[in-house]
Amino acid sequence: QVQLAESGGGLVQAGGSLRLSCAASGRAFTNYAMGWFRQAPGNEREFVAGISRSGLNKVYADSVKNRFTISRDNAKNMVYLQMNSLKPDDTAVYYCASTTGWSRQSATYDTWGQGTQVTVSS
Repeated sequence: QVQLAESGGGLVQAGGSLRLSCAASGRAFTNYAMGWFRQAPGNEREFVAGISRSGLNKVYADSVKNRFTISRDNAKNMVYLQMNSLKPDDTAVYYCASTTGWSRQSATYDTWGQGTQVTVSS
């Protein structure tokens, strides 16, 4: 099992950028595909981006495509989410998660971080 911890959230104005980091600990980080999810108050948790074990394959929600970039550094056990051109609708708690599969569904992810708050102001 891998343990995950997010960081990098904060307050940013619309149009700005943030880079979220997810630090993983535990054995065999490369056995897991990784995903970023977000949850706004009153909403269900939604998929944002996913990256394969090797980092060669990436998937994005339509709402963030061409604005966000997911990446990973397997040598450092790190996953990142670069968020550019941020919008107020991006405001949410962002979570990283691991899976032995490959899916957009949150129920398929095995381990979750505690989340980091991203707030985008107008």
